[in-house]
Amino acid sequence: MFPRPALYVALGLLMVVSIIELSYNGADHELKGEPKNLIVDQGHTSNGAAGTAFVLIGCGGSLILWLRSRPNPNKFSIALYYGWLVTNVLSLLLVLSALIYVFVVTNDHNGQRIDPRVAAGLDAGEKYPLQSWTPQNWYSAMLKLDLPDSSQRDDIESHLRIMRGWQYNLIPFFIVHLIETCLALWDGAKRRKEHAYSPPTHKSSV
Repeated sequence: MFPRPALYVALGLLMVVSIIELSYNGADHELKGEPKNLIVDQGHTSNGAAGTAFVLIGCGGSLILWLRSRPNPNKFSIALYYGWLVTNVLSLLLVLSALIYVFVVTNDHNGQRIDPRVAAGLDAGEKYPLQSWTPQNWYSAMLKLDLPDSSQRDDIESHLRIMRGWQYNLIPFFIVHLIETCLALWDGAKRRKEHAYSPPTHKSSV
């Protein structure tokens, strides 16, 4: 019976880290200036992974585990349970893909700098045309400029901390999801074994 209480705890933790990921990703990041070529697909990917984990694995899993734990569950509940196990694996792979994608894209653009002469020559509302940028790299590059307003620098640093929090939260997100998926698969294996070794019911003869 050990994996089941641990599985419920892991589900709760998974819902917490997925909500944190969604809240980071949903924060209002109004870019100071804006590059013409801004890369945001990695944010959509992590947002989809977090939403899938929270809704299908967390909320849906809690309901499915309750249905599966009832005495004499029907075939529909059992089918939902095994479908949820498969979804666990797919969701874990989605989180892993988001983790790899976000870090690869961000690291590929590390060290970029904004050309002050080009930026100074832009008209009002015109976007910075050189290179492609992630939001994290754009803010990092802005901090390398000579900003006369200290409050503007503080605001940029605050936004950058939020963005890096969103990025690095993917690591515990993946670890918690991996543990939860392993516990779910272990629970599934134990349930199959319990069903296989349960004594058959015999109808009494009159």
